[in-house]
Amino acid sequence: MKKSLFMIVLVFATVAFAAAQAAPAPGAPQSAPPSSTAGAPPSSTAGAPAGQTPQPGAAPGQTGAAAPGQAPAAGKPEIKNAAEYNAYMSAFNTQDPNQKAQAMESFLQTYPNSVVKEDALEILMQAYQQANNIPKLQDTAQRLLQVDPNHVPALALLALSNRTACEQQMAQAPNGPVPPSCQATKQFAERGLQAMPNWNPPGAQPDAVQKQKEQLTPLLNSAAGFASLQMKDYPTAVKYLRAAVENNPKATYADVYPLAVAYLEQKPPDPQGLYFVARATDLAQGTPAQAQIAKYGQAKYTRYHGSAEGWDQLLQQAATSPVPPAGFQVKPAPSPAEMAANLVATKKVEDMSFDEFELVFTSGNQQAIEQVWTAIKGKPIAFEAKVVQTATKQMTLAATAEDIEKNPPQADVTLTMAATAPAKLPAAGTMAQVSGVPVSYTPNPFMITMDNGRLIGKSATATKATTPAKRRTTPHKR
Repeated sequence: MKKSLFMIVLVFATVAFAAAQAAPAPGAPQSAPPSSTAGAPPSSTAGAPAGQTPQPGAAPGQTGAAAPGQAPAAGKPEIKNAAEYNAYMSAFNTQDPNQKAQAMESFLQTYPNSVVKEDALEILMQAYQQANNIPKLQDTAQRLLQVDPNHVPALALLALSNRTACEQQMAQAPNGPVPPSCQATKQFAERGLQAMPNWNPPGAQPDAVQKQKEQLTPLLNSAAGFASLQMKDYPTAVKYLRAAVENNPKATYADVYPLAVAYLEQKPPDPQGLYFVARATDLAQGTPAQAQIAKYGQAKYTRYHGSAEGWDQLLQQAATSPVPPAGFQVKPAPSPAEMAANLVATKKVEDMSFDEFELVFTSGNQQAIEQVWTAIKGKPIAFEAKVVQTATKQMTLAATAEDIEKNPPQADVTLTMAATAPAKLPAAGTMAQVSGVPVSYTPNPFMITMDNGRLIGKSATATKATTPAKRRTTPHKR
């Protein structure tokens, strides 16, 4: 009886994962296809072949309860009332899942305090699973927990069914609040993991129990980790998802990819995630999810490393081992201070762009900052920028490539025009060629303030052509 219960939990788990789609994370992959054992009839005893069903009068212990007057199997309850025993066996031997569920519900209603109540609820849960009645299946699992709060198969079933709901709801509203099903997933999974060490059902073969523990533990870790990921509790997600992947030769990309996301979405990101996203890319070969996982992984690698150099080699390495080797590292991109030092060492200040000025002035490298500011302060600089706003004798401009491309463009230069500048300035949103003399700057937000501004090049020509000639006046003579 216990073995059949273990089987339905695993069958349900397989179906749940097959139906679900991961939602937290960029490029969430689909899970593996359902097992061919889904819907197969359960075994009847701890040692009997799958599909064998005990008949009335079977040996004691095969149904989870001994017949009246017979010695029960070790640890098994004994039904002392013949009518109760016959009702139980009649329900147990019913073949049609819906009829079996009705018969077992009738038995539980007639004998609510039966010594085999737990076994009856397990059989009822199995019948609802075979009938694909998920709401009743979940309700029966809850009833089982009222009898035994540490009933691991019931906890696993509720964790996995809530995970399916969590995934589906997150996929439908990825930017909405985390649904209660995600929190329920975590709670049931954690309870199952806590109860697992002491879970030793009476009458079950120790080897079978150990095998089921080994199969259920990674599923519960994966469920708890996935739910934590939806709640953006990345350290907890890493804890459970890493446990689901390690020492699990059957781990798929549906397990490995969420682990990678949990590492990489931390601030700062953990480079261990780069290995696992490369591993997930390899495991997802031949699936629609592979391209999306690879795109996410390469983008994260490039941002962390500073370039895509070495990504292909990491993919090859991750294909050979499920976990990173000891001492695994990815060299991070140079820090802003390091990049500023390298820039001033390799490029003349007069050849630098406004983007490079921003890099230096926001780097925190005081030596590089002073070197560049000393070189440009009080000296006219000619440049092209997008006009953000104009006022009397003043313009705010976007001079860096990133700020020009923003919508709307973001100002990084404040330019006060010279007294001789034309009254009509270029319109907002247009590109303008100007020159100005730097007088100050702020690193955050980045802004260079200039004076003595002038229109130059095409901007000066255009303004001159569209500005009416001023009437010359002469002093009045007495």
